Amino acid sequence: MSAPLRIGNRAARRLWLHANGLADNPSGAVDVMKTIRQLGFVQLDTIRNVTRAHHHILWSRNRNYRERSLWPLLRGRQLFEHFTHDASLIPMDVLPYWQRQFRRLGAKVSRADWYRSGLAQDDIRHIRERIAQEGALSTHAFDTKAESREMWARPPHKKALDQMWYAGELATSHRENFVKFYDLGERVFPEDLRRCPGEEMAADWLCDAALDRLGMATVGEVQRFWDAMDAREAKAWSERRDLVPLEVEGADGTWRAAWGVADIETRLAAAEGVSSHLRLLNPFDPAIRDRVRLERLFGFVYRNEMFVPKDQRVWGYYVYPLLEGDRFVGRLELKADRAAGWMRVTGFWPEPGVKWTAQRMAKLDRELTRFGRLAGIADIGWSVPRPA
Repeated sequence: MSAPLRIGNRAARRLWLHANGLADNPSGAVDVMKTIRQLGFVQLDTIRNVTRAHHHILWSRNRNYRERSLWPLLRGRQLFEHFTHDASLIPMDVLPYWQRQFRRLGAKVSRADWYRSGLAQDDIRHIRERIAQEGALSTHAFDTKAESREMWARPPHKKALDQMWYAGELATSHRENFVKFYDLGERVFPEDLRRCPGEEMAADWLCDAALDRLGMATVGEVQRFWDAMDAREAKAWSERRDLVPLEVEGADGTWRAAWGVADIETRLAAAEGVSSHLRLLNPFDPAIRDRVRLERLFGFVYRNEMFVPKDQRVWGYYVYPLLEGDRFVGRLELKADRAAGWMRVTGFWPEPGVKWTAQRMAKLDRELTRFGRLAGIADIGWSVPRPA
């Protein structure tokens, strides 16, 4: 094996930002499918703080993106919805290799208490038959009741729908006001893409695709990209591939072994330049999804505190990291009322050692104005003191 290629920290940060579509000027013609293919998938989220995570992630790559641009791609079968780390929209050409994930997750949820509906097989069959006869239906079309009033309690029909959805027997036909409509998988998934090339080949393809999007990664990071295989399968893939050995410098000056794509040196050369834009990133952005990797590369400590009790939060409920160029310069919390047309900064935390000059504040003001425009909001202000 050749000596590892050593990648210094700043070069590693820039390579990572290029891989995640956060290095170029976020403007120009919008090509949503190109962006999603570059990222691999875009995560969906139910919470709409200012805008939902999937819209924000795409907007961060191109400020001309608008919320209406995404859902026609699902209806048009250019994307399909399934579960990676969470519900996600995935390019339809990934579908043949995703058949193994239908089998894996279908088997997993069939054993999980959370998805056991308690319905008789005839009842489950009736749910499927209604969809077959009536077309795509949402959970609101069924009337079984949850057994408790707890926040996370779900009615039996919802559990049955989700179990069939994880197994690929049902699929998301479309969403209306973010409500999912279930249809038969055979009516959503193109027939020529429903054949799996084989378990090992599919696993290898997914690992190759993961490393291609990561640029540099450990085997564990490759495995966790899609969350569609176990550690043994990922390790076997790495042993079948002729990967480029790397040593990558962290923000603290330590070095860590990793693997790179075959054209890693070409990518490093292309990644030398990074836009100096200040970007407001979503908590679910793929560039910061792996908090361990985020801290290792950027020295930026971040956690999502939405489900942390208020008195235990370090920062706030929905907190946005602030990326300027190739470093994180702070974070802020936003609250908004789209119907009333206002958005407020309710928390602001600069990174240690970062001076918030008038020029940097002007960049932030412009970013907040653009972000408000995405949500149709013009009244933007601060409920906490602005940095002096």
